[in-house]
Amino acid sequence: MEEVKSSELAGVWKRVVVVGGGVAGSLIAKSLQFHADVTLIDPKEYFEIPWASLRSMVEPSFAERSLIYHKDYLTNGRLVVSKAISISNSQVLTAEGRQFTFEYLVIATGHNDSFPKTRSERLKEFKIEHEEIRAANSVLIVGGGPTGVELAAEIAVDFPEKRVILVHSGSRLLEFIGPKAANRTLDWLKSKRVEVKLQCSVDLNESSYETKTYVTSSGETIKADCLFVCTGKPTGSAWLKETAFKDSLDSFGRLKVDENFRVKGHTNVFAVGDITDVKESKQGYLAQKHALLAAKNLKVLMSGEKETKMASYKPQPIKVIVSLGRRDAAAQYPWTTLIGRVPGLIKSKDLFVGKTRKQLGLDARISEY
Repeated sequence: MEEVKSSELAGVWKRVVVVGGGVAGSLIAKSLQFHADVTLIDPKEYFEIPWASLRSMVEPSFAERSLIYHKDYLTNGRLVVSKAISISNSQVLTAEGRQFTFEYLVIATGHNDSFPKTRSERLKEFKIEHEEIRAANSVLIVGGGPTGVELAAEIAVDFPEKRVILVHSGSRLLEFIGPKAANRTLDWLKSKRVEVKLQCSVDLNESSYETKTYVTSSGETIKADCLFVCTGKPTGSAWLKETAFKDSLDSFGRLKVDENFRVKGHTNVFAVGDITDVKESKQGYLAQKHALLAAKNLKVLMSGEKETKMASYKPQPIKVIVSLGRRDAAAQYPWTTLIGRVPGLIKSKDLFVGKTRKQLGLDARISEY
């Protein structure tokens, strides 16, 4: 195995290894790159703004701004395009057998995704999905969480002539938010002629992809030219189960962290984003909050200040905006529920892509590729 030596900054700057280049990992690496010797390990050469992906399926050019090369924002750090497969108390091992030593470690592996390694391959995927949707007369979407609902809305708005069927096993859509917001979202989808089938599932093993025939748990047969499965993804922590962190995982595979985002039982290891056991909804803007607070605490520790100077995090109340096409949205705040153009003005036009790019120090409007 190859051990990767630190740069000449070793001994001046602490070595920080960030595993995972998603919403939280990319932001914490960017935030620390001029305060530490930062190494970012990610299986992809790019960061994908996840809440923009569904728009990119109906408008592939949208991905030109939402797929960002890690090297564009990580201008003073080391990028390793590989998968981390193991961790000891002081080193991270990658799939190629390279070892990276750290004084501080940040785990930000979120959920399991099978995205391609290169940005160009991912752009090609969006174009293929777009062509499949464009050529289809009917589209079946399995899963009525935010991903399934937003995809159904994107297709219904951009391709109103197509039959869209949304199948969900729960008694209502968007079960992580209140029933009022969920019911108003259902009404909106129905107004766009989306066929919503609740308390129903699709047996993908019994379905025929060749004949494009899908059988539901109620015995109904659905014919659809195109299928998208939008059910939940497992937490990206399976690789930790044979490491020194196996006892730090809860029953859901999430890392147990304290109020400073340190993994419990490890004073120099932080975890941020969806992989943590913080008792709040798993959303991108909250992962960004995790990253910024953890970066602040790492700066405290690396400068030799007392641990009591570290900031504490309090789980946030529910605040969610589900985009419904290009102009509308459903929003739930602790004090009210909104649907239509007002919440749509907040999110649905640009899907926070410009804001996210600016947070990474990039031009909000244009792509330079």
